[in-house]
Amino acid sequence: MFFKGLCAAFVAVMLNAAAASVCEAQYSTGWIANTHGTATTRVGNVARSMWVAPEGVIYTASMWDEGEGGIAIYQNGRNIGSIGAHAEFQGGAITGNSTSLFAALQFNAAYGSGKVGRYDRTSRTRDLLITVSDTTTERLADVVTGLATSGSLLYASDFPGNRVRVFTTSGVWVRDIGVSGPGALSVDAGGNIWVAQQSMGAVIQFSPTGEHRNTIQLAAKAQPSSLYFDASSGQLWIGDEGPDMNIKIYDVSGAPYAVGTFGVQGGFLNTVTGIKGQVGDRRFTRVTGIGRDSARNLYVLNNPWGGSWDLGRNGGTDIHAYDGAGVLRWQLQSVNFEGNAAPDPATDGAIFYGGMNIYSGTVGGTFIANTIDPITYPSDPRINLADHERGEHFAQLASVGGHRILVAASQNPDTFYFFHFNRASGYIAIPDSTLPGASFGTTAKVRNGFCLDSNGDIWAGLDKTGTISHYPLTGFDASGKPLWSAAVTVPIPATISQLTRIVYLPESDTMILTGITSSTDWTAVGSRVEVYHGWLAGNRTTPNPVINLTSANPKSIVAAGNYLFVGYVHTVPNIDAFNLTTGKLDTTFVNSNPNSVDVGNDVDSMYGLRAYRRSTGEYEITKDNYNDSSIVLYRWTPPASSGTGVSATKTIVVSPFSVN
Repeated sequence: MFFKGLCAAFVAVMLNAAAASVCEAQYSTGWIANTHGTATTRVGNVARSMWVAPEGVIYTASMWDEGEGGIAIYQNGRNIGSIGAHAEFQGGAITGNSTSLFAALQFNAAYGSGKVGRYDRTSRTRDLLITVSDTTTERLADVVTGLATSGSLLYASDFPGNRVRVFTTSGVWVRDIGVSGPGALSVDAGGNIWVAQQSMGAVIQFSPTGEHRNTIQLAAKAQPSSLYFDASSGQLWIGDEGPDMNIKIYDVSGAPYAVGTFGVQGGFLNTVTGIKGQVGDRRFTRVTGIGRDSARNLYVLNNPWGGSWDLGRNGGTDIHAYDGAGVLRWQLQSVNFEGNAAPDPATDGAIFYGGMNIYSGTVGGTFIANTIDPITYPSDPRINLADHERGEHFAQLASVGGHRILVAASQNPDTFYFFHFNRASGYIAIPDSTLPGASFGTTAKVRNGFCLDSNGDIWAGLDKTGTISHYPLTGFDASGKPLWSAAVTVPIPATISQLTRIVYLPESDTMILTGITSSTDWTAVGSRVEVYHGWLAGNRTTPNPVINLTSANPKSIVAAGNYLFVGYVHTVPNIDAFNLTTGKLDTTFVNSNPNSVDVGNDVDSMYGLRAYRRSTGEYEITKDNYNDSSIVLYRWTPPASSGTGVSATKTIVVSPFSVN
């Protein structure tokens, strides 16, 4: 049955290269990994909590969104503005009423942590600051973990204070209710207060005056992460961040009892309704927000797995909107704050892999899957806060003999994490090893360039070694895990004073090395690019051509076919394409579609560019766009005179994962 399901998931993509030759270079500008493509329409970054107004306006809170205010506002599947400043909010709690919003604030030097801001919904400005917690110095964790309103009262969970605090909506303290580890809050029609204890898997009911009444004890490992009281049905909806990753529904008109669920049990890891890791209708991850409007439309916010406490470099925003019957109406999705997208060679560039997510190559680039399984692999470095830098959202990908190899790294990495896929695990990337690490026999950081080539070989410039280390791929074990031999080292060419990047193209035996002089910034590219044709054949001393980068601040390079692509930081978002034969700048990609897509400011990451030459001769070049929580996609067919050629007609089988 599984094999039949696998075969049904395959898509035959016919790539016909018999088209007429191209007279001149042409490219298009698009985007993936966000429902909308411009700065004003785009879905904001990493919504962590949500409140829905009766008229269907959605407010989400985020701790980290450099492109707009931390409270994003949506209606009918569109962005209609934002409130506040970047990094103003913790992101973990938001609520509202007919006139105001209340949101937990991030640490600020002027007032510390543990505060809630009240914002006028019409003017979108803050008009009151409410002190909730005595913890005023916390910068790296949520302090206020739940908010709710009922009539003239505001309820706030003070997590370190182990209490729920009750205020008037004007900020006057009323009472405290002692609760261990309080989280999400909701208030029912009788004024009873429901408090989630996430780590304990429980939801506690208190009377309006604070007396304990009932406790809903969920199943083992459940983690209640959001609450919503549905007044019309008398039901309490409980979002579960545990292994079930769905919504539990309880009748609370009397003694609470379970009446049903909403969402697929197991969420995106369920293997009955989809491939493991696949996202989709009711295949949730972490349910962190639930709400309805007066028309009975239902809205569910869920957070993809990965990243830090504030989700600032996590898997992105994902809001599902359903009608009153539970039929999906629309979704809003965005990539995390910063990440890339590597075209998948096994699908001839039809889909794209980030460090944590997989996207389609269509306009908007809908999310296909999240590749993290926190249940099976709780020590995955992409979610292990003790074993990562700033979020491993930057991918390099190789497909060798039906096996995919994924390397994930951070914005400016000197450590790289290796993963593989197999049929049993579906879209889930299985953690393997780390460079530096015991598997590669070194503790030296990778600060002089890194490349996973299309043959699956690894090339690394290990810090202070003066050499280029080449780890040839020797095969795969029975589970699909890649195996590499010990490093073969060669000296860095004397013409490179400080090596910064390594790109190797096996198809043409071409090595590309970049260098910088008189700089302590090992994350920069530098201005000198040496191209060695016949590197493994023995040419390691005569670069031809040598390319001098004259534009300021080159930050990221990548190569495919006969081209080197270069992106810059703190300057322009343009991408230069240099011919590897002539060394000349053949074209510069600017935004050819400004009415539909924004391309951001620059490339603020070492491996923010990825490129692939398809069997048709078309190039796909992707660029990190942290400004708009998306990834820019250029599609380019160089002129026939460039000598890149076009492949013969062929059929590519697009598989959702390796079929070993």
